[in-house]
This record gives sequence, structure tokens and C-alpha cells, in this order.
Amino acid sequence: MAESFHELIDANRRNSILLVIGFVILAAVTVYAFAVAVAGDLESGLPVMALGAVAAILFAIWGVYGGGSAVLAMSGAKEIEKADDPTLWNVVEELSIASGLPMPKVYTIDDTAMNAFATGRDPAHASIAITKGLREKLSRDELQGVLAHELSHIRNLDIRFAMLLAVLVGFLVLVCDLFRRTAFRGRVGRKRSSGSGGGPIVLVVIVLALVLSIVAPLLARLIQLAASRQREYLADASAVELTRNPLGLAGALQKISGDTEVLEAANRATQHLYIVNPIHPFEKRASGLLSTHPPIEDRIARLHALAGDARA
Repeated sequence: MAESFHELIDANRRNSILLVIGFVILAAVTVYAFAVAVAGDLESGLPVMALGAVAAILFAIWGVYGGGSAVLAMSGAKEIEKADDPTLWNVVEELSIASGLPMPKVYTIDDTAMNAFATGRDPAHASIAITKGLREKLSRDELQGVLAHELSHIRNLDIRFAMLLAVLVGFLVLVCDLFRRTAFRGRVGRKRSSGSGGGPIVLVVIVLALVLSIVAPLLARLIQLAASRQREYLADASAVELTRNPLGLAGALQKISGDTEVLEAANRATQHLYIVNPIHPFEKRASGLLSTHPPIEDRIARLHALAGDARA
């Protein structure tokens, strides 16, 4: 069993790296095309691109250092101490020791829906939040599987990765929207049309920029979704490595998948953080959304396969 989940971990890490590289390339090409289109020539576009890079870095810093607290606040999560729930606290503590991680802060969300997420910038500043519905409806083994999954997100630095990617995708969407507004007002290519620079190459870049302003947000979102899915598979495999009990997490996922309670605190900005997508297909807010998580049946089947279950 050890060999199979280690292979899964390695494969998902490689895929995640490739996805990040793809996003960086997409963002760089898009911002440069916008800069050239606005400035009117290839060289003048460089300072505009530099300003965009600085803004992106500032967005990323805010996301890494302030995003976790913002997510907890938006979710209505309340921090608890050991005396509030000794069993939950002990499970988190045992898994933290087993994984070699500092004890994260523990939060509960007053909601009957079943779900959980981890957030923070690194293992020393991490938090785990679970809904009261999940706490009440899972056995200890199932609860351990869920918490091991969330601790794996912390150990693998997925919490920073997810927050950073969400902020960068949001930044790219904002830049594309700003560029479309600029183009609508007729400010794109103005210098070129007045004869101060350009040439056929700049015209091509302007057309490319207009196309990217529409396509780039969709591609960025698809990259984010693909990265989120890979990270979920990775956290499942890492949780098995911690607990040596694939069926505990499989049982939890089975129960969560059958839960029809609506998690009101979740939204489009935070849905990718949860162990299972909290936005159900039947909800109005699910309209037009692509799934941030891999199919739960596939995740359960993989866990059964790791346990050597003949049903897989």
C-alpha cells in the first residue's frame, strides 16, 4: 500500500507544479499584451507590465498573510479550546504529533451541513475549521480521516498554495475587466493610431490582448480548478499515510456526499478550500460553476484501492 500512495503523492505534486507554471506563463503573456496594447508600442509596454507585477505581488502578500483570517471570518468560524470539545482536540493533537506539525488552531462552524477546511499561511499559522454537523455525524475513525486530510493540506502547504492561486486568479480577472473597460472607452491603440509607434506586430498584440481579456479569466479559472483537484487527491493520499486507515476517510466522504444540508457560509471564493464542494448542484448559486473538486466517487474508489478493497 505504501508504494501506491507515495506514487500518487509524487504524481500529484508534479501535476501541481506544471499547473502553476502554466498559470504564471498565462498571466505574464496576458499582462504584457495588455501593457503593449495600452502603451502603443513594444518597449513602452514594459513599465506598465512592471507596475502590474508589483500590484500582483502586493495582492499575493495580502492573500498569504490576511486571507486565512478573512476566510474564517466569512465562514462564521469560532475558535475553541480543549475544554470545549476534548475528543476533537485530542484527535487533532494526535495527528499533529504524528505528522510532526505544530498544533493548529481549531474552529467550529455553527451549521448542520457536513464539511471542513484548513487555512493559514504555513504550519505555524494554520487553522482547521469543521462544521458542527460534521462533528456530530462522524465516527471517531471518520473524524480522524477528515482531520488527517486537512492536516495534510497544511503539511503540503496547500493552504498557502490555494490562497495564493485564488488571489492571483482574482487579480488576473480584475486586470482583464479593467482592460476591457479601457478598450471600450477607445483608449487601446490610441498612440499607434496617432503615428507615435507600433507597426504590424503591435496591431497583432492589440488583437491578442482583446482576445486574452475574454479567454484568460476562463483559462485561469480552469487552471485553478485543476490544481485544486490535484491537491485533493494528494491530501487524501497523505491522510492515508498519517492514519493507515483509508476506510476511515472513505466512510467520511461517503457520508458527506450524501448530505443535502446547505452550507450557507460557503461561497464561490471559498468553496475550493473545503474537503467536499459545499455548493450542491441543486442550489441556484451553483449555476454556471465548474467543480472545484474531483468526483467524490473517484476519491472513495481510490481510497478503497489503497486499502486493497476488492470492491474498488
